[in-house]
Amino acid sequence: MSVAHALPGAPGLALAPGVLHLEPQRAVFDGMVEGWATQMVSRGLRRETIDGRTGTVRRFAAFTNEYPWRWGPGDVEEYSALLRSEPAPLAWSTIRGYQNHLGLFLNFATDPRYKWADECEARFGTHPVQICHEWNTLAHRDEYEGRPGRRPLSQVELQRFFDYADDQVDSVAASGRKGALAAARDACLLKVVYGWGLRRTEALMVDV
Repeated sequence: MSVAHALPGAPGLALAPGVLHLEPQRAVFDGMVEGWATQMVSRGLRRETIDGRTGTVRRFAAFTNEYPWRWGPGDVEEYSALLRSEPAPLAWSTIRGYQNHLGLFLNFATDPRYKWADECEARFGTHPVQICHEWNTLAHRDEYEGRPGRRPLSQVELQRFFDYADDQVDSVAASGRKGALAAARDACLLKVVYGWGLRRTEALMVDV
């Protein structure tokens, strides 16, 4: 066995040698996806990450009704447009994630070290190419792309928030009213929640 075919995810490991498949295109595609999953396991990726990425590839294949060696850049554009269509358009960040998964898969499928392109060329007379490029995929330009109501505070906003909490301690103390200790407690708790990333229940359970 050659060094290339010994790599995790190569055809020599994903496809049984000497076996005639009733559906060779399906067999090669499944072997390619499973080979990519094996390569990701070898890299130490989590099972949830692997399942999410391979699931994206299989959904894209179902959308195109074609195999990777027949995919083109236009397929990415049509798929992305579909994901943004009504009645339930996906967030741009989610679509970028899917595009990234496809790009990573095709990087694997076209990598000469894994020989999948050679395998496809020998069997089908064509081979996969990278179809995700800068002209049909989303660039990550915005700091936050989710729903505005869930946007995290910026560093400037956080500083203003903590300064306000600290000022309340001095304001209550200067007024001669009770509550300075409670204000100091609140200011401290807010910083602890942020500093340690506590959830609501975790914050409620904080003990000296």
